[in-house]
Amino acid sequence: MSTDSEIMRRSLDHPSAFAEVFDRHARAIGAYAARRVGPDAAEDVLSETFLVAFRRRAAFDRNAESALPWLFGIASRLVRTHRAREARQWRTYEASVSRSEHVQADETEELHSRLDAEAEVHRLAGRIAALSTQDRDTLLLHAWGDLTYEQIAEALRVPVGTVRSRLNRVRRRLDDSRSTRIRREDVDGRLA
Repeated sequence: MSTDSEIMRRSLDHPSAFAEVFDRHARAIGAYAARRVGPDAAEDVLSETFLVAFRRRAAFDRNAESALPWLFGIASRLVRTHRAREARQWRTYEASVSRSEHVQADETEELHSRLDAEAEVHRLAGRIAALSTQDRDTLLLHAWGDLTYEQIAEALRVPVGTVRSRLNRVRRRLDDSRSTRIRREDVDGRLA
């Protein structure tokens, strides 16, 4: 099986060979784009990512076996052009928590558990949206792109230490937000 680097090299003389890179990585890039900008814009980000990659294939680092981190980097930069749409999506997502339906007492415990998990995700949506662009990109490449620290560093063109620092900072912020909420609930419970 050919490495992505070999395929990229071959595609310089035979452009149709680039289709192999698309076939290997389109699903991962498309899924990442859908989570970042929503399904409507994801197809545009996916198409643009591979168009940019095709045009810049001569600049691909031939020492890298996989093009996936490089493609994620291109996709992340393209996502920034869709920031307004993404911000609206996060605000809508967060607002949906306030409109969630009340659970009836006779419903199953599984439903309660699922709703609690959904509420936690909804609660975090606003906090994620409030992160800096760099922190949000790093977090979502890790969580949704399932990239290693090294791959995130390559995708964002930053040192691995920067990735580690950003993820640590994001975890602390999300944990601090949770602790603050729990402390408020304890105080409110004591006052009741």
